[in-house]
Amino acid sequence: MTHRPAVLMATTVLVGLVPATASAQEEEGGSPSPGAPGIGDPYFPLDGNGGYDVEHYDLDLRYDPGTDVLSGTTTIEAEATQSLSAFNLDFVGLDISELTVDGRPATYTRAEGELTITPERPLREEHAFEVVVTYSGVPATIQAPLIGPSGFIHTDDGALVIGEPDVAATWFPANDHPLDAATVDVAIAVPEGLEGISNGALEDAATEDGWTTWAWEAEEPMAPYLTTLAVGEFEVSEYEADGIRFWDAIDLDTTAVPFLPPPEDPAAPPPPAPEPVSVVDQVRAALARQPEIIGFLSGVFGPYPFSTSGGIVDAVPELRFALENQTRPVYAPGFFADPVLADTVVVHELAHQWYGDSVRLAAWQHIWLNEGFATYAEWLWLEQEGVATAQEQFDAIYTGAPPEFWQVAIGDPGPDGIFDIAVYFRGAMALHTLRQVVGDTAFFQILEEWATSRAGEAVTTDEFTALAEELAGRDLDDLFQAWLFTPERPALG
Repeated sequence: MTHRPAVLMATTVLVGLVPATASAQEEEGGSPSPGAPGIGDPYFPLDGNGGYDVEHYDLDLRYDPGTDVLSGTTTIEAEATQSLSAFNLDFVGLDISELTVDGRPATYTRAEGELTITPERPLREEHAFEVVVTYSGVPATIQAPLIGPSGFIHTDDGALVIGEPDVAATWFPANDHPLDAATVDVAIAVPEGLEGISNGALEDAATEDGWTTWAWEAEEPMAPYLTTLAVGEFEVSEYEADGIRFWDAIDLDTTAVPFLPPPEDPAAPPPPAPEPVSVVDQVRAALARQPEIIGFLSGVFGPYPFSTSGGIVDAVPELRFALENQTRPVYAPGFFADPVLADTVVVHELAHQWYGDSVRLAAWQHIWLNEGFATYAEWLWLEQEGVATAQEQFDAIYTGAPPEFWQVAIGDPGPDGIFDIAVYFRGAMALHTLRQVVGDTAFFQILEEWATSRAGEAVTTDEFTALAEELAGRDLDDLFQAWLFTPERPALG
């Protein structure tokens, strides 16, 4: 995720086998009990759910921008990891009209974003199951401090879904935590003349009775929050480069003003805002560099981990960040008012395809593993572009950062600090320090081995530091303690 300035009738289905009798289940999988209402993240205790793993989401939806109502059918295929008498899905708002488990009506309750489902028959451990939830309504937009609107954003001609950590549950029932990744198909019906964009590959776009259904397939598992949706009028470009299929969607009404730094005197009246100008040409130019950028990053991190790529830029002036939605990042228009920033934000979000999407977080505490790595990718890109070396970037922050920057222990920033600017830049500085200590050969081996050996897995900081020590052949505890867990500026030397 990048948010710092410059430097519904739907149905959800979970399908599978159930034991013929409760006694048979008890013999094979133990006495059934409710799954936990959270997956175990200490920062966000109710995010995700225990007792099952999702294998696949199938979202068959319709969105009407005239009413803002989302409706449709979502199918989830999952497997019980314990014998379940009940289980939870994360789901916020939107009215449920029908819910079944394995084709049978199930009872349910809702509270604080938790949808607790009690199937007619308990679910035996290790058995696949299906759930169908029919729902509809107007999805709510999340208003978050620092980053503004996120989640399901209603736009002038449609909608845009973007955000973390809690976004999937605002528009489809999910096990909404990076620990539980799954493949996703999204079919979105929109009024004829509009486009519906999501992750992965476009399999079909068919029009009937005034509605066009755009069918997307993401064949590699992803964390639920990385599932995106954009509805509106877009210029859609499809092309292939180096074996990767790209889809770019650009709103031709996109305008922007540069992201401005905060005033030196917070009490002073703000200067007049410059008039927004079209940035469509700058967006096209930056997205045209995606194959080149992926080639550069592949040379550092190893092969690109997915089969598709591309980007989405919607005319949402209040959007203040970009997000690494898997295979299809979403970018705020403001990044494209500056040509250098336009390229580096694309580098940042594409670097996340390795670090954050393919290699996922086991808990949100470890978010520096996403943001520090993507920020360091920017530094490497700027160095090869001849703009600034990684050392120059490091030195500028080390000498110029304010005292509060150093007070964030980025290895455990707390739930309110996961998007603190220090997580990004101090994370990149930790990696640069590691590079200086172990040398380029070992450092770049660490980066590539981390991305390739842990592809498709959820990871922790301890696992990264252990790999770094193994490949460097030395103890690095002092380095990581100083840069990740000590709330003060580390000494150099």
